[in-house]
Amino acid sequence: MAKIKIKFACTECGTEAPKWLGKCPGCGAWNTMVEEKETVIKTQGIGSPLIQTKEKAQSIISIDGGQEPRIETTMIELNRVLGGGVVPGSLILVGGDPGIGKSTLLLQTSHALAAKGLTVLYISGEESVRQTRLRADRLGALTDKLYVLCETNLEQIGEAIEAVKPDFLVIDSIQTVYEPSVPSAPGSVAQVRECTAHFMRIAKVNGIATVLVGHVTKEGAIAGPRLLEHMVDCVLYFEGERHHSYRLLRAVKNRFGSTNEIGIFEMGEGGLREVSNPSELFLSERPLGVSGSTVVASMEGTRPVLVELQALVATTNFPSPRRMSTGIDHHRMALIIAVLEKRMGMFLQNQDAYLNVAGGVKLDEPAVDLAAAVSLASSFRDVPTKPDDVIFGEVGLTGEVRAVSRAEQRVKEAEKLGFKRVIMPEKSLKGWKPPAGIKIVGVSTVSEALAAALG
Repeated sequence: MAKIKIKFACTECGTEAPKWLGKCPGCGAWNTMVEEKETVIKTQGIGSPLIQTKEKAQSIISIDGGQEPRIETTMIELNRVLGGGVVPGSLILVGGDPGIGKSTLLLQTSHALAAKGLTVLYISGEESVRQTRLRADRLGALTDKLYVLCETNLEQIGEAIEAVKPDFLVIDSIQTVYEPSVPSAPGSVAQVRECTAHFMRIAKVNGIATVLVGHVTKEGAIAGPRLLEHMVDCVLYFEGERHHSYRLLRAVKNRFGSTNEIGIFEMGEGGLREVSNPSELFLSERPLGVSGSTVVASMEGTRPVLVELQALVATTNFPSPRRMSTGIDHHRMALIIAVLEKRMGMFLQNQDAYLNVAGGVKLDEPAVDLAAAVSLASSFRDVPTKPDDVIFGEVGLTGEVRAVSRAEQRVKEAEKLGFKRVIMPEKSLKGWKPPAGIKIVGVSTVSEALAAALG
């Protein structure tokens, strides 16, 4: 007979406990334990496996090692983030803030694949079919190969998939889908886990590329247990400020490609538009002749991106100075300030320091260290930097400037945008020939870089 068992599960990490706890023992989050009902069916014997398969183990040498076939969309930025296109049978999770444009991106992608002759099924649990049609009219995403369904019952969704037999499936969103046999509310840990596992089986067995839309928490992480991200093949985050028109698509997990690539889109009245040259977008409002402003060449995957780095150093009114950074790790900022104080003799102990990456981009590579040091020194001395300079390089604790990877691509991007000079590590000049239309200044210490940039 079936027996109802009460348990408590964490909505953040999925940790289960027999009684309610204020603090989750797994992830340490407070007030995340929710009550769930579990149906336990007693069975006789232990010989019944959970998954039955007729496949036998085989030598890895005998397995075909060809490349995974991919379905390319018309969006080059999306193809770059996915590693070249959509892999049939893959399970993709897309997360982002409400209203950021997740449904718009997937509806445009669905239309692009349907226009190539693929059968696409778009299942929405948050909008009616009429609302989806109105949005498709606005985006120009109308084709007879695109099927739309408003359903949240997992059994009914399975019947629709069996009837349509799609090549591409979109579930918007996974938190609205529920399994009737699971005695929990839609969006709970048990429901999300069970529904995701069901869609994973459908994708793998039938070879259907499936995209799940996930809600995010206030911290920006995908809501639900962390197990959700481990089950899928690819995790994408759709980021951006709602008050700005551009959006960033970033991969944090990808079994079929790199996780360093980003795709940049611009939101308009007709939907999302790809940004072919993001450097021009991030530098379009850069002020000239202002202290604390520098341009840094950063690598986002295989693509160089030039962004503006702004710094403000001012006398503090507090017992301890404030250190705030946006777009750069504040620990890295504290390290650079310590190097400027110890190696360059700058007295910053009574100065507030603010560092910002213009445009809302997040830079997490060490090649931005030198530009940050020049920006802070420029604001502290109130000496403007030259508007035609691009700076990049890693800063060590002894004040040396270390070499960075892909210096040639960074220099070519700076030349393409009309910059006249590049201040970079001297050791990165080996093995390639700089372009003739731009001046290269190789430096080995921070003092040399400040003399070249502010001298």
